[in-house]
Amino acid sequence: MAINMGTSDETTVSERGGVTIPSEIREALSIEAGDKIRWTVEEGDVMVEVVHQREGVFDDFEPMSMGGDGGTAHNTSGEER
Repeated sequence: MAINMGTSDETTVSERGGVTIPSEIREALSIEAGDKIRWTVEEGDVMVEVVHQREGVFDDFEPMSMGGDGGTAHNTSGEER
């Protein structure tokens, strides 16, 4: 399901601070149970980013930038090969 850039919806914050993500937005962004939402406030604006949870052996590790454009090979210590 594609979501229009202008799509918006309104939800209510619960007494405990919880917010329900509207189903249309959850489906369009493939948000599933266990995924995390990252909230960032910059100059009075709120940005929301979906952090999809990985499964398996590496699910506890965060990705790490190795520099370059992503096409450069690096060894395990991060040095360019």
